[in-house]
Amino acid sequence: MKLDIGKEGDGMTAVETKKGPKEKLNLFFLTWPIFLEVFLFMLMGIADTFMLSALSDDAVSGVGAANQYLHIAILVLEVIGNGAAIVVSQYLGSKRYMEASKISALAVTLNLGVGLVISAGFLLFSRHMMEAMNLQGDVLMYAQSYLSIVGGAIFLQAIINSLAAIIRVHGFTKQAMFVSLGMNIFHIAGNYALIFGKFGFPEMGVQGAAISSAFSRFVALIVFFWLLYQVMEYRVKFQYYITLSKEYIGKILKIGIPSAFEQVMYQGCQIVFLYYATYLGAESLAARQYAMNISMFIYLFAIAIGMGTAIIVGRLVGGNEKDEAYHRVWKSVKWASAVTMMMVVLVMTFRTQLISVFTDNPHIIELGATVLLLSIVLETGRTMNIVLINSLRAAGDAKYPVLIGAMSMVMMSLPLGYFFVFHLDMGLAGIWLAIAADEWTRAVIMFFRWKSRAWENYGLIQHEQTAEEPTPVQV
Repeated sequence: MKLDIGKEGDGMTAVETKKGPKEKLNLFFLTWPIFLEVFLFMLMGIADTFMLSALSDDAVSGVGAANQYLHIAILVLEVIGNGAAIVVSQYLGSKRYMEASKISALAVTLNLGVGLVISAGFLLFSRHMMEAMNLQGDVLMYAQSYLSIVGGAIFLQAIINSLAAIIRVHGFTKQAMFVSLGMNIFHIAGNYALIFGKFGFPEMGVQGAAISSAFSRFVALIVFFWLLYQVMEYRVKFQYYITLSKEYIGKILKIGIPSAFEQVMYQGCQIVFLYYATYLGAESLAARQYAMNISMFIYLFAIAIGMGTAIIVGRLVGGNEKDEAYHRVWKSVKWASAVTMMMVVLVMTFRTQLISVFTDNPHIIELGATVLLLSIVLETGRTMNIVLINSLRAAGDAKYPVLIGAMSMVMMSLPLGYFFVFHLDMGLAGIWLAIAADEWTRAVIMFFRWKSRAWENYGLIQHEQTAEEPTPVQV
């Protein structure tokens, strides 16, 4: 049975099938499922921490340490998933559905290969990796157990990354959100049963949480595969999974590697800022974590709008409708900025009450409330960045944001943060201002980059040439 892809509620209006009229994606119907999916992902981390905290603080610490490695692995796996999504989006825009199908299958195969290598690494070296973080005793035991199980099954997440990204660029963000919702519910239920030994299951503690995580991903993988075959304009054939193309791989990596490198660089800078905060004391560390948790819900809207806009831009650039792509992005920036400002006003108004949800320590509350006041400086710049950088990547201009990020994040914000914190004694506010300076520097540069329309020269499809199938290499 084939899903009906012509309904507006499925994320498309006037959707073109093989028989239909001109395709037009609707930002709102693309964005709200992405928003809910990211929101649920954030809540899952909170739920895991909450449930494991009932066991012991050592269990939470061990799993938290293991997750540092898992987050890095997921960033690596996003190289192919993100790259393939943009390439597929442009091919869909140019109505080259068979090639989009081949690239989709190739992305699954490549991510599976990378995922299996990473899984093997976690299985073989989990203890050494956790000992390298100077863990000992029960914390080491919990961390190793969790990393060997969840990390050993990380290849499942590798395939999910590719499938979910491809399904989204076809406009089916709502369906992808429902699968993620089901996976999260399944995971929470599995945690409850296996951590605490409910419903006749053995009480397995941290191992139970790890098994629940791996099994919920396996179930989601099956559903995502089924969904892939419902949404493709041109059905993926088995031979597509075992046929490699240097041209397709090159295009995927051209987008994917810079995108992932930028994220790794950003996370690396956040670790350095965390290092700065350790010198400010335990209360500043706690205030930083609480303020960051609240801030995530401010820029969550921008992430959703940025991802939805990227899907549309990829289609428009692939269809050689660059004028429409140019104006679409400015509309998205305005919408994202307006929503962010509303959220910032709410957070600033109730900043003390929000921090008080996490702690009753008056000094921590004061520190957290102070930095949340700076949200109006930080989040407005970050919102523009998220939308514009996602749009540049979708247009094929992926290297430019990385080069600017290296100068702004590494060469400017880190030294600036050090100066603010250790020379001007601005404390946690100094870190927030240094991050804001980076976000606004990049936002202004990306604004002029999009305005210059230099990104028009980086499309992945040459429209003036006849489409030719690249020479495949059989494996």
